Amino acid sequence: MTLSENPDLALASVTARADHTTACRTHMIALLGSDAPAPGKASFKNDSEFAFWTGPDQWMIAAPFKTHEDLAARLKSRFFETSSITEQTDAWACFDLRGEGIEPVMELLCTINIRAMQTGDAARTVIHHLGCFVIRMAPASNLRILGPRASAGSLHHAILTAMTSAL
Repeated sequence: MTLSENPDLALASVTARADHTTACRTHMIALLGSDAPAPGKASFKNDSEFAFWTGPDQWMIAAPFKTHEDLAARLKSRFFETSSITEQTDAWACFDLRGEGIEPVMELLCTINIRAMQTGDAARTVIHHLGCFVIRMAPASNLRILGPRASAGSLHHAILTAMTSAL
């Protein structure tokens, strides 16, 4: 099992504005090539671009930072007045947990039912007193954990401690 920070991730939040939900969802379909993610779900455009549900009519969009440093600006020019879009890249630290045995590690860290999560599932949870998102990537032995960047050191320590305890 490996734990690595993924600094090459651009993030932007998309929230449908009042009376523009349908138009915002239409833009999401054009962007993703599929419907906007439902609650508890993520949609993958390809191996490196994806979106996940964060709240009613709210999503987080992720893409490689190297090619999408201006992700929020690109989305604003695409969604127009249908959505409020905010830059999120510097707000979140991203950790990728890969390999067999991630279930017992996650069971020590949070209360989500990790054994029931399938590829494309996303959950909001608390890890080490920090609000985090956990996304089951492909293959299913890969997890992406997003937590507050200001507490990245604490989150990293908590994950490493759980790995040591569980393995």
